[in-house]
Amino acid sequence: MPDSTAKSPQPPTAQRPVVLIAEELSPATIQALGDGFEIRHCNGADRAELLAALPEAEAILIRSATKMDEEAIAVASRLRVIARAGVGLDNVDVPVATQYGVMVVNAPTSNITSAAELAVALMLAAARHISPAHAALRQGQWKRSKYTGVEVVDKTVGIIGLGRIGFLVAQRLAAFGVNLIAYDPYVQAGRAAQMGVRMVTLEELMAEADFISVHLPKTPETVGLIGARELAMAKPALVLVNAARGGIVDEQALYDALSSGQIGAAGLDVYDTEPCTDSPLFTLDNVVATPHLGASTDEAQEKAGVAVAQSVRLAMAGELVPDAVNVEGGVIAEDVRPGISLTENLGNIFTMLAQGVAQQIDVEVRGEIVEHDVKVLELAALKGVFEGIIETPVTYVNAPLLAEERGTEVRLVLDPVSMDHRNLVTLRGALADGTTVSVSGTLMGITQQQRIVEVNGFDVEVEISDHMAFFVYQDRPGIVGAVGQILGEGAVNIESMQVSRDPERGSALMAMSVDRKLPVEVLDQIAAAIQASVVRGVDLA
Repeated sequence: MPDSTAKSPQPPTAQRPVVLIAEELSPATIQALGDGFEIRHCNGADRAELLAALPEAEAILIRSATKMDEEAIAVASRLRVIARAGVGLDNVDVPVATQYGVMVVNAPTSNITSAAELAVALMLAAARHISPAHAALRQGQWKRSKYTGVEVVDKTVGIIGLGRIGFLVAQRLAAFGVNLIAYDPYVQAGRAAQMGVRMVTLEELMAEADFISVHLPKTPETVGLIGARELAMAKPALVLVNAARGGIVDEQALYDALSSGQIGAAGLDVYDTEPCTDSPLFTLDNVVATPHLGASTDEAQEKAGVAVAQSVRLAMAGELVPDAVNVEGGVIAEDVRPGISLTENLGNIFTMLAQGVAQQIDVEVRGEIVEHDVKVLELAALKGVFEGIIETPVTYVNAPLLAEERGTEVRLVLDPVSMDHRNLVTLRGALADGTTVSVSGTLMGITQQQRIVEVNGFDVEVEISDHMAFFVYQDRPGIVGAVGQILGEGAVNIESMQVSRDPERGSALMAMSVDRKLPVEVLDQIAAAIQASVVRGVDLA
């Protein structure tokens, strides 16, 4: 496994970050990127040209012709994000990108409407023999009786894979007055029923359906899912459509079934090997075939380009990207999003308080928020924790790798009960010398203000700001005045301050927000004046 710190992006230069566009994308893509980048172009299908252009690129936008394998990723020492303007990632080595700390993003919803519409078009075209009838007419032949087709109305349509595209296909076909059934082991029957779809087994679907449309990803489990055995269960007039991925339907078994009359017709947009121009399936009159046109609409291409451009902007700004495929954040609920920035800031503050690498960090999340997937808060905490101690940029991709390399064990602790706050996030860690460090924060009010409410066992309530300071000292009169005088002499304004006392320990914590970064000499003066045991300046700007 490569050293993720060695291959993480290099420190930014004074120049604008370089974004490499390796394939033709819509003008709207460039507009969505904005003016903050230096845009360069190369032919990603030309290997030598690609490898020569990659070393200075911090982001690359590609489609299907550019191969981003380990060789390409390894030479791109500044690369932070690979953006695929489309859905499939067959040409990107995602595990290798993850090892190098490179975020991989795609546009998972950009072509779903186009793909669904093409599937319906192929189904209708195959049902009415449009392709061979068109070819015959162009050859001067009028064959009305030969190409008699079948209606869709009142028939049973089986959807294999009831994901986003499968749902759109079902939604559109419902208007034709069909009976909808589906096979998808990951969809609950209740959710399908809300769509007007009855869930069945694959065997039941193959036996009952008059039309079948495939909408599954290509995985080891789905390759060859529909083969000779499954086709033998089908009705003789079955029309089978595959506009998902080649290989899910066994092409030889499909050819045998179509040529023998075992099934009626097929509509195909995808193939085992692409580009494909000489398949035996193309010789059959009962096959209508297109060259992988599922995403080939102007609208889909523009939506894909704009979506990945927006993802690149987020990634380059160090933000979480919802469409990142190698970040274990899950789908981010709207109620969780405000907590991401809070938790990242708590991570920064934790590191400043700890002044070192923790052996173990618990990310404790309490309150109503745990009803959602909050895995992203663990990533945000790690990003904040390591930003203060790693020279190279820390991302949501490489933060878990950095923790692993430094022997930091991380746990996400969830509790639906939060006694004093609606939601509470606490970072609690143990250092090598046995010292424990903790910092807790919450969001308050309509504006979701970020507040620190606990530091190392001291209860406080102070707003998180760009510049903060924390002092621990023996509790006695006159400390606030002494600190205020030193800050005034150093031309530092206090924005907010709170003192928390611990009578049992005889100590106190002073937490404050100030208007600028505290100079080292000012911190030293305060430490000497109040005999502080802990003096920490924190800068989040």
